[in-house]
Formats: sequence, C-alpha cells, structure tokens
Amino acid sequence: MSSHDIDTAIFHVASALQVPVLVIALLALAAVLYELGGYAVELRRRSQRRFDDLSERTERARVALESGDREQADVSLRGVARSAPMARTLSFIVANARTPRGEHQLNKALADFDFESQRRLGRTRLLVRAGPALGLMGTLIPLSPALTGLANGNTGQLSHDLRVAFSVTVVGLLIGAVAFGISLSRDRLYGQDLSDLEYVAAMINDRGEG
Repeated sequence: MSSHDIDTAIFHVASALQVPVLVIALLALAAVLYELGGYAVELRRRSQRRFDDLSERTERARVALESGDREQADVSLRGVARSAPMARTLSFIVANARTPRGEHQLNKALADFDFESQRRLGRTRLLVRAGPALGLMGTLIPLSPALTGLANGNTGQLSHDLRVAFSVTVVGLLIGAVAFGISLSRDRLYGQDLSDLEYVAAMINDRGEG
C-alpha cells in the first residue's frame, strides 16, 4: 500500500465523519439548551434560600427528634430541599439521626449526595470539552473539499464548505462557553447544598444542649 492509498483512505474516513459530526453537534447544542433550562429552574429555587429559615426549620426538626417524632422532623425540613436528591438525603438524615452508628450513616449519605452532584456536573463538564472538539472537527473536515473546489475554480462549492465550517465552529464554541458557565455556577450551588445538609445533619444529630 502506497502513501497515496493511505492518504486517500484517511480522506474518505474524514469525509464520512462530516455528517455524524454535524448531527452530534446539533445534539450537543440541544443538550446544552436543555441543561440551561434546568439550570434556570435550579437557580430560581435557590434564590429563595435564607439561612434564618434553614436554622429555624433545623431547630424545629431537632426538637421533634428529641421528642421522638421523626415524621414531624421530616415535615419541618421539607422546605429546605431544593432538589430531589437533596430531599432524599434530608429524609435519610432524619431517619438515621440519633440512632446507633447513625453518624456513620449520615456521613455516607452526605458523601453519596456529593457524588451524585459531581455526576450531574459531569454532563456539562463533558459538553465543555466536546463542544469545541466538535466545532474543530466540523471546521477541518469541510476544508479539504473547499480547497479542492478552490483549485478547480468551483467557487460555489468553496462558499458552501466554508459556510459549513465556520458555522460549526460558532456552534461548538457556543456549546463550550454555555456549558462552562453552567458548570461553574452549578459547582457553587451544589457546594452550598452540601454545606446546608452538613449543617442540618450536625445540628439534629447533636445530643448536647441547645
């Protein structure tokens, strides 16, 4: 096999990737728009967070646990949850607080919540890398036929291929930029959620006075 055959094979492989890359880029754009919508909902829920409210609800839950009323403690903390994973973790904390080996159970629940938060962040972190990569691939693949069109004097083909190349570049950069912003903000939001859960767990599991 000559070097020309190898070059031709690579060219055909790259050309065959053009449509899949464009399709995946569109899917990635749809995914980042979906994540943007979800982020807006999360941001609105957390805009209502107040430490005074958190402290008051935690104190009511602690008093309810001291009297042995776990159901009331769970009700008191429902307003603290700002996501389904946070609500599940709060319920687990109430169910296992002040029990034998309960502290270990609470620590495990908090670690699992943090792991779940990192898993959710992984989606947008993937898009941060995938967006520009798809944009670069979508840019380079049409350049070869564009240069061929230029060599043959086919300005129509040149214009079409360059338009595709630059459009995919913009889409890829947009995906990466939006996903990066969402990831940074969500990292802060989820960190605050974990901090609140740690506070609740420490307060209602404390057997000391006050």
